Amino acid sequence: MKGMQVILGYHDGRSAAARMVDGRLDDLLIDAADDRPVPGTVFRAICDRPVKGQGGMFVRLGDGLTGWHRNAKGLAPGQALLVQVSGHAEDGKAVPVTDRVLFKSRYCIVTPGAPGLNVARSLTDDDERDRLLEIANETVPERDGTGIILRTACEGIEAEALIDDLTATWDLAQQVLSDDGRDAERLLDGPDAHGLAWRDWDGEASDDWDAVAHQIEALRRSDVNVGPATFHIELTRALVAVDVNTAEGGAGGLKANLSLAREIPRQLRLRGLGGQIVLDLAPMPKKDRKTFESALRGAFRSDPVETSLIGWTPLGHFELTRRRERRPLEELL
Repeated sequence: MKGMQVILGYHDGRSAAARMVDGRLDDLLIDAADDRPVPGTVFRAICDRPVKGQGGMFVRLGDGLTGWHRNAKGLAPGQALLVQVSGHAEDGKAVPVTDRVLFKSRYCIVTPGAPGLNVARSLTDDDERDRLLEIANETVPERDGTGIILRTACEGIEAEALIDDLTATWDLAQQVLSDDGRDAERLLDGPDAHGLAWRDWDGEASDDWDAVAHQIEALRRSDVNVGPATFHIELTRALVAVDVNTAEGGAGGLKANLSLAREIPRQLRLRGLGGQIVLDLAPMPKKDRKTFESALRGAFRSDPVETSLIGWTPLGHFELTRRRERRPLEELL
């Protein structure tokens, strides 16, 4: 099927969502079987102990969980503060959290401590921007130091739908922000797979989960065949290793590596992989490295997960780091 589809279903009784582009699996969300907090979860945390030399602090989250807040400036042990889970923690490690709490819905983001009313830059039509700002101002006229960002999905939306979404998101934010408890506690769960798909994906809705099941099965294997290249993606405790192979010699090395560059953002996204990633590329002349880097940078430009290209190692490997926003797919399957 041509175009974009958002398919909602279940995997082993857990909520799951898939985004298909022209019949090809482009993104995948599956809820975990355990109760570990997902990104977006809000806690009332208690500062525990700072870590000298790193500028961060461990915090108690409740539920027997420990969080890691990277910026301890101005914080003292025993202090209570609101934090939001910013990524997935590896097993046995503290949950990464931030005190920059955001309340995000399909049409808006409520930003405590960052006042102002703004529209996404991607909406360039002045009349539409003015219409959306007028609706938001009338819906939430008194904001008291809390801001609102109207998202790209607002374009062309009927006023009633935007008002309902704004009101619900604003009320939820105020409910959490007005909490005056003093003990560590989970205050708000992050969205599940269906909620994330509704919030962040566009496309024709479907419940035909069988259409994606066989493509999910292919993700159980480490090998990926793309054009002239076969590459293997393997998760270790320390890093993600990607090994590129090709039967072609000479210029075939560059062709294989360019095939990897185009495909690797999708594979990492589908497999939920992040952290340190090392690419063991097919042999190619050093003069072709800039061509490869340019292709890799362009491929990650449209990927929603923050990824940094680090560079080359003395052994000729290429390193990058990627935000851990999801659990590895092999854990979820």
